[in-house]
Amino acid sequence: MLSRLLLVALVVAHPLQVSAQQEEFGSIQKPTVLRWWHGAIAVGGLSALMLLDGPSQRFFQDRRSSGADDWARGIRRVGQPEVWGTVTLGMVAGGLLSGDANLTRAGGRLAATLALAGATSTLAKLALGRPRPNASLDADGYAPFSGQDAMPSGHTTIAFALATALADDIHRPWATVGLYALASGVGWSRINDNRHWLSDVAGGAIVGITSAKLVNGHWRLFGLRPPSVLLGPSHAGLAWRVEF
Repeated sequence: MLSRLLLVALVVAHPLQVSAQQEEFGSIQKPTVLRWWHGAIAVGGLSALMLLDGPSQRFFQDRRSSGADDWARGIRRVGQPEVWGTVTLGMVAGGLLSGDANLTRAGGRLAATLALAGATSTLAKLALGRPRPNASLDADGYAPFSGQDAMPSGHTTIAFALATALADDIHRPWATVGLYALASGVGWSRINDNRHWLSDVAGGAIVGITSAKLVNGHWRLFGLRPPSVLLGPSHAGLAWRVEF
């Protein structure tokens, strides 16, 4: 409950700093174009971090306590539907009901961000087939399409996607710090609960941040442009196109 209240407070404490759709992406003068070597750096970093999976798992489990479990139970809700679903639907519905097109567009982008992050995380889980630490202590026991689903952490993916999308729209340092602190807390909770390895959490953060940056136009991959949020009198929709 505390994590939910903190997140809602961050969203409503300051109006979203969003301009009209056409002006919005025009203001991003030079979006970062992702190259193959960006991916290579991310994969290399995750591979190096995997060396710490075993030691970090033992470190956190040796120091696990009922108090830590209580904190983890609360903070991990940021990565669950009762929080991200409430925030997303609230932004879209609030924008439509109040006639605030900027808020509706921000909600639409958030919905697209979460959909992209969730789909990417799910596909990666299926393809990698990594065991969770509470099921096997073999962090390298990958078995693609086996049903094992540790990598990446879904809760962490969604939490960082939500934090990045909101932080980029609110565009205030205090909000950015608060949102990323909540997302980092979600990642910690998954390690504390022995549900994920350290590199699972890092992988989730990468997927979540990248999804948000692609949707809001700060980053560009291949010819995929950021989506346009189409507004009608009482509805909203998304249009996405690829440039060749």
